[in-house]
Amino acid sequence: MGKKVDLDDLVDVGGVAELLGLAHKNSVTTYMRRYEDFPTPVLEFAEGKCRAWLRQEVEAWMESRAKAAG
Repeated sequence: MGKKVDLDDLVDVGGVAELLGLAHKNSVTTYMRRYEDFPTPVLEFAEGKCRAWLRQEVEAWMESRAKAAG
């Protein structure tokens, strides 16, 4: 059985782009390729055209990047 999540904790690609302060949601795919430690979507179908992440995982990733940058 897969991971159980609360739907209110999910963000789509647009939400991730907003959290990261990106101007375009297409940039999220670039981040996925560029950063090996970028959170993995908890939901992905339609050949990657529909993805959702846990908001907490994206926020934790952002915090870890900010700490590493100093």
